[in-house]
Amino acid sequence: MNHRPCSRVACSDEAVATLTYVYADSLAVLGPLSLRHEPHSYDLCVRHSDRLKAPQGWQVMRHVQFTR
Repeated sequence: MNHRPCSRVACSDEAVATLTYVYADSLAVLGPLSLRHEPHSYDLCVRHSDRLKAPQGWQVMRHVQFTR
């Protein structure tokens, strides 16, 4: 698999997880890094995966957990 950088601005760390949103359910889903980049998802590094917070009223479903 090729190196994919984190989607966060000014972060060049390697992505380890993929974030997608289910707008109809007010749900943010964080899972393992997808096999290829998807246009409506966000690839995140360990640091940004750990810091992920959903908008108020939304839930986060984590299929991966990273700790430092």
